[in-house]
Amino acid sequence: MSTLNHLIDEIKERWTSIMYAFFDPNPTLEEENGRKYVEFKCLGKNCRQTKRRYLDTADSMSTGGLRKHVISCWGKEVLKRASTADDIEQARDKVIIPYRESGTLTTAFAWKGKGKPTYSTRQLTKIQTKTEIVRWICEDKRPMKMVKDRGFLCLMKSGRPDYYVPSPSTVSQDVKQVFIKTRSHIARMLQESESRISLQMDAWTSPNHKAYVGFVASFEDQGKKRVIVLDIVAVPKVC
Repeated sequence: MSTLNHLIDEIKERWTSIMYAFFDPNPTLEEENGRKYVEFKCLGKNCRQTKRRYLDTADSMSTGGLRKHVISCWGKEVLKRASTADDIEQARDKVIIPYRESGTLTTAFAWKGKGKPTYSTRQLTKIQTKTEIVRWICEDKRPMKMVKDRGFLCLMKSGRPDYYVPSPSTVSQDVKQVFIKTRSHIARMLQESESRISLQMDAWTSPNHKAYVGFVASFEDQGKKRVIVLDIVAVPKVC
């Protein structure tokens, strides 16, 4: 078994195709009647299929069979989006896993990939509108009351006066929901990490003379360094 494990590690080093991102990152190497084969398990939410690739054939590194399954299971649009990633890990983390778990605000964020952002020709659904507004408010640090601005509503509703725009209170609830879900996800990630976790802190004073302390966790995840901000705390004044 140790020999097989060593062999699969050597084989995986030669895998660069995005097709591998749609399958479990830890495939198994099996042997049947003296023939070795790699067994790939699809990451599709309701997919139970596995794909075998025998190592004693001329096309033992071909991804044609994997591609055919990806298109039938995930669709060409998801494959096209994943293909814009820099590598297998990025495609799996930014496109495939969020797509598989889509349906909630925290997993419906669309990843734009490399190059200029692209925009759909279809009108956003209600959940997509809420998602994009939460992302806009958080990424660009906008006040939630902006969704009631006359100019914003004019841009959103002109030509489609019935278009749904959430209220500031709804946006606030959605942001809190995303925060709670994200916090739980980060906590689970840190608890399940096999890497050592390095905790750092940094203190500074803002231009308005308020003091803050930030807490950051650094660790290794699937061979890559991750740095996550855990909290930023305002330091009370000492009289």
